[in-house]
Amino acid sequence: MGVTVSRLSNGLTIATENLPHLESTTLGVWVKSGSRNERDEEHGIAHLLEHMAFKGTGRRSAEQIACDIENVGGEINAATSVETTSFYTRILKDDLPLAIDILADILTDSKFDTAELAREQHVILQEIGAAHDTPDDIVFDRFTETAFRHQSIGRSILGTPETVKSFTSKQLRDYMDRQYGADRMIVVAAGAVDHDEFVREVEKRLGSFRAKAEAPFPPYAHYVGGDFRENRDLMDAQIILGFEGRAYHVRDFYASQVLASILGGGMSSRLFQEVREKRGLCYSVYAFHWGFSDTGVFGVHAATGREDIAELVPVIQQELHRAGEHINQQELDRARAQYRAALLMSYESPTSRAGQIARQLLLFGRPISVDELMDRLSNITTERLTDLSRRLFTGTTPTVTAIGPIGDMPRFENIAESLSANASGARKVAV
Repeated sequence: MGVTVSRLSNGLTIATENLPHLESTTLGVWVKSGSRNERDEEHGIAHLLEHMAFKGTGRRSAEQIACDIENVGGEINAATSVETTSFYTRILKDDLPLAIDILADILTDSKFDTAELAREQHVILQEIGAAHDTPDDIVFDRFTETAFRHQSIGRSILGTPETVKSFTSKQLRDYMDRQYGADRMIVVAAGAVDHDEFVREVEKRLGSFRAKAEAPFPPYAHYVGGDFRENRDLMDAQIILGFEGRAYHVRDFYASQVLASILGGGMSSRLFQEVREKRGLCYSVYAFHWGFSDTGVFGVHAATGREDIAELVPVIQQELHRAGEHINQQELDRARAQYRAALLMSYESPTSRAGQIARQLLLFGRPISVDELMDRLSNITTERLTDLSRRLFTGTTPTVTAIGPIGDMPRFENIAESLSANASGARKVAV
C-alpha cells in the first residue's frame, strides 16, 4: 500500500492509492481555488460554480449526468472550501472509465445554461437563508469575517443574495478559465485502482486541459481579530472565543492540532470536563484549529443558556490560562492516540483517503506517510504545548463572536484585558 504519483505533459498531477481489500474506488479532481480566490464582486461564485457543474454539458443534460452515474450504482458530489474546490465520485472498479469521463466532461464542457443558472441561484438563496436561520452555523461565518475583516479568506463561502443573483453564465466561464489550470489541479483515485490504467484514462480526457491558470494567487491573509455580537431572541447563545492560529507549513501546526484536542477534542478534554461535566454551564463546548496555506485560527465554541453566559466565558478563559501553565503527559499521549486513530480510520474510507492525498499534494507537493506524521507528533512535548498556549492566547487580539441572548456577555475589552494579564508569562520561540 502506498501513493503513486505521475504528472502529464500539461502539468496535471495524478495520484492513486490501491486499497486491495475494496471493490470500489473514489476518484475526483481537486482544484487549488476556493472562496478566497474570488474578487470582491465575485463573492460566492466558486460555490455557485460547484453547483452548476452538474447542470449539463455539451454531451449530457443535468438528468443524464445523474442517471449515468446512478445507473451503475455510483454517487457523485462536489464541495467548495476556502482554498479548494473538489468534484468527486465513488463507483465500482469496473466503472472507472465512465466516472473519469463524466468528471472530465464537467470540467471541459459545462454549458452553464441560463435557465439552469436561474434555478440554481434560487436554490443557493434558500441555502443562504437557511444558514442565517441556523445560529450554530452563522456564528462561524461571523467569526471568520471578524478575524479576517475585509478579506476574501474571511467571507462566507455561500456569498450574499445580492452577489449570487448578479452572476451570469459568462462570469462563470470567465472565472473557471482564470482559476482552473492543470498546474493547480490534482486528480486522485483511492480504492480498487490500477495506477497506469488510471493515468491512461485521465490523459485521454484531460491531457489537453489548459496548462496554467491565469489568475494570481490571493494576497496573504492578515489576522485582525475583534468583536461581533448579535442579540437574537433564541433559547441558547452561540459563542466563539478565538485567536490567530498556525498555517499548514509552520512548525507549530501539528502542536496546535494536538492542543485543540487536549482542550476540547472529546468528552475527556479539559473544557468538556470543567465546563459541562463539573459546572453544567453548557450543553456543547469544544476547541478547534483550522489551518490555511498562510495563516490559521484557533477557537473555542460553546452553546449555552442566557443564565450561564456571564459565568461561562471567564471559565473558558481560566482553562486557556491553565493550558499555559501545565499540560501533563497523559493528556498528550491521549491526544496523540486520538490523532493516530483518526488517521488510520481514514484509510478505511476511500473517499476520506482520496481527499487526504489531494490536500497533501496541493499543500506540500507530495503525499505524507502515516509514519512521517507520527514522527512529527512524537516530537511534541508538554513543555512545547504550554509554551504554545501562552503565545496563542496572549499574543494577539482575540476574536469574540456571539449570537443569541447575550446581554450578560462580558465586554470585549474585559475579555481582552483578562487574556493579556497572562501575557507576561509568554515566551517567544521560533514557529
